[in-house]
Amino acid sequence: MSKFDEIRPFYDHEVNDALQSIARHPMMKALMQFTFPDSDESFWLNQFKNVHTTSDFQHQFISQTIRQILKQSSEGLTTSGFEKLDKNTAYLFISNHRDIVLDTSLLNLVLLDKGLIMTSSAIGDNLVQKTFLHVLAKLNRNFLVQRGLPIREQLNSSKVMSEYIHNLLQKENRSVWIAQREGRTKDGNDTTQQGVLKMLAMASEKELLTDFFKSLKIVPLSISYEYDPTDALKMPQVMAKSKNEVYIKDENEDFKTMLSGVLGQKKRIHLHAGEVLETEFDEIASTTENKNKQLQAIAKIIDDSIIENYKLWPTKYIAFDLLNNSNQYSEHYTEEEKQLFQRRLEMRIDSSDAVLKQSFLAMYANPVLNKIK
Repeated sequence: MSKFDEIRPFYDHEVNDALQSIARHPMMKALMQFTFPDSDESFWLNQFKNVHTTSDFQHQFISQTIRQILKQSSEGLTTSGFEKLDKNTAYLFISNHRDIVLDTSLLNLVLLDKGLIMTSSAIGDNLVQKTFLHVLAKLNRNFLVQRGLPIREQLNSSKVMSEYIHNLLQKENRSVWIAQREGRTKDGNDTTQQGVLKMLAMASEKELLTDFFKSLKIVPLSISYEYDPTDALKMPQVMAKSKNEVYIKDENEDFKTMLSGVLGQKKRIHLHAGEVLETEFDEIASTTENKNKQLQAIAKIIDDSIIENYKLWPTKYIAFDLLNNSNQYSEHYTEEEKQLFQRRLEMRIDSSDAVLKQSFLAMYANPVLNKIK
């Protein structure tokens, strides 16, 4: 038994049995009907018999699901920066995190279409409590981040995950996607948690910290949705935080958020792959030997890349101007776009609540503010 067994996705020889175990599940039926609206159940049940690897499943089914999601709930996906990546190299994509399912799914569709190495992706085990979702996640090459453990167990779990990520990158030549923070950004401020970097660093042995991070071939990834389909759903948590209150999720909140993210309108989407971080680590090493300061510097470099390369859609500028009662960025949007955004705001939240309205607008406006800074 491998020490990674609790968190790893399925090995290829396990894929067919796992797929067959959920093939007739009502949620699989709904997923396949969405993906192949013109086919009946016998079509995909027959196709499943020939799926024997994760790659088969992703190429034949999940990539088609994501294309259908884009077709039905967006106005298209654009990309930049990926042309600089090597097709035979595994990268660690450290990404801003806005949507539970789509952030990593869209990246993998892009990697597939461009002939680059697809990722194994981190997902919180709290998001896949239902058996169907657990199996589907592991079929789609997700590995589990164990949440809610006692501190001592959490430390060991982090070390195992760090070693697993290192193993994927260095030994299996498998790219990895990981969010820059635990949980999605709720307020539009994309910042890297040092805890994520500390977890990654646990696999470094006697080598210098900066040399270790250089070996990971980190690519900061900027993901930008014109509309966040889960914007209103994020508000209760944002409001609780503003009042210093503890926020307790509803039992099915994560699942509802997943569905809203997948099916809700996103308009345009852009993914930018930043430059592979390499020489930056030499500069950090020459500046300080203090590990905490090095981690702070690494976090800042990742943040700067994500913010600099984040695509600012008209909605971000509109929100900034509404929030500041200005026309500072009016050249970046039309009056029609502004009216559509205001209508959306009124439909999704109680805009008579001034604090709620301000929080909603700030979620869209903060990327503009961060880029100015």
